[in-house]
Amino acid sequence: MPLIEKIETIPIKVPLKHLYKGSYYKMRNRCTIITRITTSDGIVGQSYNADTDEEQHEVLDIIHNEIAPLITGMDSRQIEKIWNAMLPVTFDQLRDRAIPMQSIACVDSALWDAFGKRVDQPLWRLWGGFRDQIPMIGIGGYYGSSEADLERELNFFKEEIGTVGMKFKIGAKPPEEDAARLKLAKKIVGDDFLFVVDANQGYTVPEALAFLACIKDSIELRWFEEPTRWHSDWRGLRDIRTRGNVNVAAGQSEFTKLGVRELMVNDAIDVCNYDASWGGGPTEWRRVAALAATFDVQLGHHEEAQVSSHLLASVPNGTYVECFSPTRDPIFWEMLANKKPLDKGNFLLSEEPGFGWDLDEDFIAQYRIDKN
Repeated sequence: MPLIEKIETIPIKVPLKHLYKGSYYKMRNRCTIITRITTSDGIVGQSYNADTDEEQHEVLDIIHNEIAPLITGMDSRQIEKIWNAMLPVTFDQLRDRAIPMQSIACVDSALWDAFGKRVDQPLWRLWGGFRDQIPMIGIGGYYGSSEADLERELNFFKEEIGTVGMKFKIGAKPPEEDAARLKLAKKIVGDDFLFVVDANQGYTVPEALAFLACIKDSIELRWFEEPTRWHSDWRGLRDIRTRGNVNVAAGQSEFTKLGVRELMVNDAIDVCNYDASWGGGPTEWRRVAALAATFDVQLGHHEEAQVSSHLLASVPNGTYVECFSPTRDPIFWEMLANKKPLDKGNFLLSEEPGFGWDLDEDFIAQYRIDKN
């Protein structure tokens, strides 16, 4: 019986060369946690998850001091049972439950990698195997960029690496200004490139509708992501969806299947971009995927291509895997050592078991923050 013997973590923090600004947030660092689980028969499951900066130490503390005592010695193949054994770390009502759900995600992801290695199969196939590749879109259009910066960014995504489209940041400026920024991007890149817009909950309902009115005759959006502020709840999303005649995406700000269930039951979304790295790992994401199939909702995933590519490729209603530019996410571009170039806009998955990723140990040594 392959028992969980040891859980190790490596916290990574990479200072970014530029300050990246969305609607109401700013990013100065790119962070992640590498989790490695060793079983009693020598298999090492490995994953990296989440982009938590200030709370990273809390996520680590929960893994080592709360989760590890609960699951060490359990059969590493019983992933659902282990998931349930970890759930009590979310029961403290005085703690933000999103933090322990990230801790669970780290451990759950590494366990799945170990399971894939044990049966010598890639996870995209074990989870359903619908396809072995998935279209990729870039994420960009951050505030503070010049027209020349935007042109370089679009050229990188479309011409250098060959993504099929871009998720463009809006929500901090008046709708008319954001619409002008998006129209400029469309003019630069041409018609054969799709656009998603992401307001990161920056608009009111009237502002989101005003933005759509500004672009209705010039740009067809693939979807409008998190268009309204958090207190609008599902009603605001539903209003944008029905009154704006646009596909709406949300779900990344939920951290359990229960939150996205409310979005689906109330006809608030067309695309659910639940984040496995923020919300309990692949085990919980797959429960969300089952709900989405029931409600005829498509699936995206908030960032985290190293995990999301396997999940989205495994199901028939997966849409696009996402990536940032190298300056926004050096972890993806420099630490993932064996990713393949895109093929006609598609991110290719390998036959290697588990997640199948080789991590650059020199990069890890340079940016790990637990060095003495």
